[in-house]
Amino acid sequence: MAGVRRYADVSVGDVLPAAHFPITRKDLVRYAGASGDFNDIHWNERVAREVGLPDVIAHGNLTMALAGRVLTSWAGDPAALVEYGARFTKPVVVPDDGIGATLDVEGVVKEKLDDNLVRIDLTATSNGVRVLGQARAVVRLA
Repeated sequence: MAGVRRYADVSVGDVLPAAHFPITRKDLVRYAGASGDFNDIHWNERVAREVGLPDVIAHGNLTMALAGRVLTSWAGDPAALVEYGARFTKPVVVPDDGIGATLDVEGVVKEKLDDNLVRIDLTATSNGVRVLGQARAVVRLA
């Protein structure tokens, strides 16, 4: 398969291509419809501020899914993702300014495991603030 990453071609310390994902209020509406998560903090600025948030925030699972695209794009096969987990450390604040927010994601191969598996650590930030902590994945390569 063309584009599928091979285990033999990967080394510890390899850096995955960085990605930058724009997130707008319109994206939040679309995600709410797809996921069924219509919590007011994801669309209503007044409610978000009443509960102590600076503004409307992106869904945590949307943030995690976007970051996961770095993994699947790098591996060349979405089915290669064996394990993936993260902690939500800070919200992605999405202002209603016509621009929104940007999620910046980087990754690095931290360990080569048995059975063509590699462990990858991700760094996900928005506006210079780390939004995912302990973002780690195990990917099976060809």
